[in-house]
Amino acid sequence: MALTFGLQDDTPLAVERMIGTIEAAGNRHGVPDPLQMTVAVSDGRRLWAFRYSTERHSRTLFFSTDVRTLRALHPEIEALREVADGARIVVSEPLGDLTGAWHEVPESSYGHVADGGGELRGLVPRPA
Repeated sequence: MALTFGLQDDTPLAVERMIGTIEAAGNRHGVPDPLQMTVAVSDGRRLWAFRYSTERHSRTLFFSTDVRTLRALHPEIEALREVADGARIVVSEPLGDLTGAWHEVPESSYGHVADGGGELRGLVPRPA
């Protein structure tokens, strides 16, 4: 559905329009909480990860801390030396119990990762 709304041109807007369309259809048909999602999409250079639910209690979504910071926090983990500086990991649940390794994507938000940097932004459902 997000492809129909221009996912390739403006990923966040397409997802917001998808959310708005699903929620409007759900409201018209008496569905109390029509949407529960965590969705990740990539164009090969950038990654977007979305967390949203109509009831405002969606499944969890986490992203990793900058790898350079993780190396400094956990020098004992050899595998971190093999990971590219700009790498990020997006998961539904934190992997392992590493202090400072994981950040939760807030409810009704999305994360955008590109070129080793990232940002979090809020989601606003929009009518199509």
